[in-house]
Order: sequence, then C-alpha cells, then structure tokens
Amino acid sequence: MHLKPEQLNKLCAIAINAATEAGHYISTRANKAVRVELKQSGTTDGDTVSGGSTLASQVVTEVDLMSQQIILKHLTPTLETFDLGLLTEESVDNCSRFAKDYFWCVDPLDGTLPFTEGKPGYAVSIALLTNTGEALVGVVFDPVRKSLYHAIKQQGAFKNYEKIIVHARSDVFSFITDRGFITHPGFRKIKAQVKQYMYAIGYSKFKQIDYGGAAMNAIWVMENSPACYFKLPKASIGGGSIWDFAATTCIFKELGLSVSDFGGNKLKLNSKETTFMNRDGVIYASDAKTSGFIQKLTVKF
Repeated sequence: MHLKPEQLNKLCAIAINAATEAGHYISTRANKAVRVELKQSGTTDGDTVSGGSTLASQVVTEVDLMSQQIILKHLTPTLETFDLGLLTEESVDNCSRFAKDYFWCVDPLDGTLPFTEGKPGYAVSIALLTNTGEALVGVVFDPVRKSLYHAIKQQGAFKNYEKIIVHARSDVFSFITDRGFITHPGFRKIKAQVKQYMYAIGYSKFKQIDYGGAAMNAIWVMENSPACYFKLPKASIGGGSIWDFAATTCIFKELGLSVSDFGGNKLKLNSKETTFMNRDGVIYASDAKTSGFIQKLTVKF
C-alpha cells in the first residue's frame, strides 16, 4: 500500500487530535500525586520489555497508561482502514511494524521522570513511519505550554499550525542534555570541548538545559538554535528508543536541521534487533557543522 499526501494529511490530523487530547489529560494530572512504578529491562518469552538501564527509561505511571489509552482510541481504527502496524512504549511489541508498510510509533508520555518531579520537559510524541524507518508524520504536544508541533514529509513543520522558522541567537550556544549524562565519567571533558567549539564558531555565552525528556530536548534544540542534544553510543541497553526520536526526526528533516547517529547516518527507526538506540547513539544539532563536531567526540570517550 502506498499512502498518498491526502492520506498522510488525514492521518496527521488524527495523530494531532490524539496527542492533544492525551496532552490535555496529562496537564490535569500535573503536580498531583501519581502511582510510580519501575519497568524491568530484558526479554520475556521472546517479547522485548521496554525498561532501559537508566531511571528515566524505567519509570512508568498510571498517567502514561491512561495517555496511551486515549491515543489508541484515536489510532486503533486507522490500523485496519490504512493497514498500519503499531509500536507503542507501554505495550508489548507485536512486530506488526515489520509486517506492514507503515506503522504508528507512540510515546504516550515522553519525559515521565520530569513529569513526576513537577518539572517541564515532558510531552506526547506520535509518529507515522515506513517499515524501512522513514518518518512521514511527526506530532509532539507539550502539555506545559499547550504547544503543538507537527510535520508531514515534504509539507513543512509547524508550531500551533504556524510554519516554524528557526532563528539563531546572536551570542548564546545551548547545550541540551539528559540529566543521566551529567554522571557520565567523561561529561566534564565533553562539556569543556563543547564550550571550546562554541567559542571557536563565534558564540560567547553557554547555556545548559538538563531536565527534559528526549522529545522536548530535541524541540529545545530547534527553539534555542544554535544548539545540540546527543546521546553517546554505549554497550548497555538504553540510549532512548524508537518512540523517543521518531516524531522529532520528521520535524527536524522538514526544517533542514541535523539529526543522525554518531556515524552521521540516519537513525535506525525500525531495527529488527532492538528498539533501543544505544549502539549507534543519537545526535540532534541545529547545523551539520555542529553535528560533525559531536561525532568526533566518540574518538576520545
């Protein structure tokens, strides 16, 4: 089956409705007591369990699960109508993403950890991908600011339905990172190198943002240009999963911003081996030059 532009538009509208309804629900639960549990990483009876090696990847709440139910209420009818597969964080991977030409990729509450702490940086993230891992539709809803971001391949990227224009600040370079990376043994040296790079390309002020989930971290790269956000390759399970990066990959591609792995290759958004991204790492950058600089960091660490 080949999806036509008008079909992509319809599916994007459905994803927007799903993300918006889920996002508004999440906002009603913000700063309130919620039940928090930890996922387990590994496999069970051949099924991948989604918990990674970091706290951020292991935390799940009743809000994650209800958000997923709201989203699936919108998306489930499209599975038969458009012959789509489905991959969503809080359900077992049924591998329909390999059997179908296209599949939904859903993170019902990306940034669960900041959500439980009452901090900004969480979002709803929904993408439509081909079974080769190309993101055709990307939708992100920020419940804190009630901001909607969406993109459709070859149709542009939008914030609250207005076309996004990326503006570079005159003197500030933003270093956006996961809080877990701060404990990395090479973090101080890496941060120092990022600062050196910043000065070398003509920026005098350094801003660090380290409290968001993957979806909002990528959005903040876009909104705080020049900026970067990356996750180093590592042996342990983690580094985010497909659902953490699929929607923002579509948005970045439509804006001409740089998103890749540490080899400079496109992200593997439908690997048969794992949903995790730890083997190859992830880089979001406001330009190709900055991405190239980040790729070289793996030589030293």
